[in-house]
Amino acid sequence: MSYVAIKGGKAAIDGAAAAAEFLRGHDGSGEPLKLSAIECQLRLLTSRVVSEGGLYHPRLAALAIKQFQGDTLEAAFALRAYRSTKPRLLATPVQDSTNMRCIRRISAAFKDIPGGQMIGPSYDYALRLLRLDLADEDPEAFQSVARTFLTELPEADLPDSFPKVLDALRAEGLLPPAAESQSEPFDITREPLVFPVPRSAALATMARAETGSLLAMAYSNMRGYGDVHPTVAELRVGYIPVMVPHPVTGDPMEAGEVLVTECEVVAMYESGKADSLPTFTLGYGACFGHNEVKAISMAILDRALQKGMQDGPGNPSEDPEFVLLHVDGVDSMGFASHYKMPHYVTFQSDMDRLRTTQGKARVADQSPQMEVKA
Repeated sequence: MSYVAIKGGKAAIDGAAAAAEFLRGHDGSGEPLKLSAIECQLRLLTSRVVSEGGLYHPRLAALAIKQFQGDTLEAAFALRAYRSTKPRLLATPVQDSTNMRCIRRISAAFKDIPGGQMIGPSYDYALRLLRLDLADEDPEAFQSVARTFLTELPEADLPDSFPKVLDALRAEGLLPPAAESQSEPFDITREPLVFPVPRSAALATMARAETGSLLAMAYSNMRGYGDVHPTVAELRVGYIPVMVPHPVTGDPMEAGEVLVTECEVVAMYESGKADSLPTFTLGYGACFGHNEVKAISMAILDRALQKGMQDGPGNPSEDPEFVLLHVDGVDSMGFASHYKMPHYVTFQSDMDRLRTTQGKARVADQSPQMEVKA
């Protein structure tokens, strides 16, 4: 693919940036968005950018959203670019999501689960109707919600953590025993995807994939281009403590916590080996922030990809190469956007070939046809 070097044009480029900046504040309100307002009032948007950017920093995600006027792909791109400038100090051990401080925890598999259902913050149970009162929201009423919500909550003795639903299924022998991985997790930020790839590479790729891409792939499987029709054993949203080794003693210590959405789905059972009984199969999804659709889609695709790796892909959603190379929003956006760049040389070549072909076709049409007699 050829390009033409662009000379000059700096004034035009600066003007384009100035025009975009003008549109960001042309309403004349004189009140730029505060990062805290974006981070809190647009928390689901911030969660999406944090997840797709692969960097847990909600305040920087809010900054990227503000800078690129709500374009999630551009914001995720900027977040990844920022991450690449920072040194990697250490790698944490595998974190245990059992210690999650849950703000939401539900199961579609059982009505009663150990520790109970915890609905938490969600729009799942509300009507999808526009709240027109928000168009001219009273600031005092808005602020009073934050002041009164916690004080009006009934007292509840919530545990620090909840047991896993999958543990109960394993205890009954309906799931295979949890296997400890003997290999280091695949680092997609430092190693290229060379197929076949381990499951950890697939999970890491999907964890920062674009939400809509994952949903489309998973939806194709659910609709019939695949056969994964799972049940959500457990969906969790909460804060996981990040444990790192102490620099002197080496003992694990808590360095902070990150908001994570985790989904574990139970799918169709498969026959066991000669010395074992049939068990359910599992799919797993987890991502930064509060993004339940992404975690569920990831869990469905994880199960589909496991099937494809084991038996060979029967559908696009079971093909690791097809899925993993097409769900990254930053990569996809970059390739689509590059068509806006100058392609003068290649298009000139295409026109020259077309004109030559048309000329040959006209000559052939004008040449006399020889009559052939038997």
